[in-house]
Amino acid sequence: SLAAHLASEKRVVILEMEERPGYHSTGRSAASFEPNYGPPPMLAFTRASASFFEEPPKGFATAALLKPRDSLFLMPEGQEEAAETFLLHSSDLAEISPRAASEAFPILRETYAKRAFLDINSGDIDVDLLHQGYLRWFKERGGVLALTHQVKGLLYRKHAWQVATEYGIFESPVIVNAAGAWGDVVAKLGGVKPVGLVPKRRSVGVIPMDDVEGFMDWPQVTDVAETWYCKPQSGKLLVSSADATPVEPHDAWADDLAIAEGIDRLMTATTLAPERVEHSWGGLRTFAPDGNPVVGYDPHTEGFFWLAGQGGYGIQSSPMLSLTAAAMARHKPLPQQVLDHGLNLAHITPERFSS
Repeated sequence: SLAAHLASEKRVVILEMEERPGYHSTGRSAASFEPNYGPPPMLAFTRASASFFEEPPKGFATAALLKPRDSLFLMPEGQEEAAETFLLHSSDLAEISPRAASEAFPILRETYAKRAFLDINSGDIDVDLLHQGYLRWFKERGGVLALTHQVKGLLYRKHAWQVATEYGIFESPVIVNAAGAWGDVVAKLGGVKPVGLVPKRRSVGVIPMDDVEGFMDWPQVTDVAETWYCKPQSGKLLVSSADATPVEPHDAWADDLAIAEGIDRLMTATTLAPERVEHSWGGLRTFAPDGNPVVGYDPHTEGFFWLAGQGGYGIQSSPMLSLTAAAMARHKPLPQQVLDHGLNLAHITPERFSS
């Protein structure tokens, strides 16, 4: 998304180490738009992105990017403090009765939720359509996508970066470190001080729902402490324990224990008794030490721009986060929309780790 914006004014090449773009992130998303999910900077980016998802620019997508789906947040006994924290930064939520929650989510056990909150501004993102739209923009604007081009070395000399791959050396005055879980690895290659990025594994199980009528109309459901969630998708039910296990950067796979924990918590909260997991998948969500993204030029290294640490919020925040990053990379004013939603620039720039 950032490359697509920069390509309108600059010569841009994407060096992608995999055989297809988005393999480690975009292709492993739960595809949710939830404007009350994430730390304050990501809330600002996500809320400011709503208009893009609702009415994308002409020609960007061949179908709707967003399909409405309510989000239901449940507070079981013992999560009172988590509820207060959640409500502190929430917006446009309606508190509903446990009975109303059961009407929206029919399998909910009567004794589980002590409080319930409904967000009607959330939905399902067509992630592939979004991704393809940005790739098309990028290529139409002259951008070059180089697949299987893993960066092997970085060297800054004579006011330009030399980027070594097995297919040759690329040279540019500016490089953008958008390597996700490998962000600190790339930084070290160029002699840049890492910011402390930690990849965390998230495991998701897919449960068949052949005998359950109407479940595709259910909301996405989670507890306020985020220890489990479920969501209808593609005729199945996604279930996760919302695990966040620190791991080394790698091609992630699902953890069977984490999926079992998610199903156990689902069974505690609902009357559903899944007999099998049809399949599962795992992905990496990468976080900086404070949980906020890292966006901006490195304070000690010329021409090295960070775009990392989006955590689990990268897809839903991408329209406005990419516009903001593009403005920062070109030393232009930030988009007014994101400022109107309360973005504090000091909370995202890499300077906060320079002490």
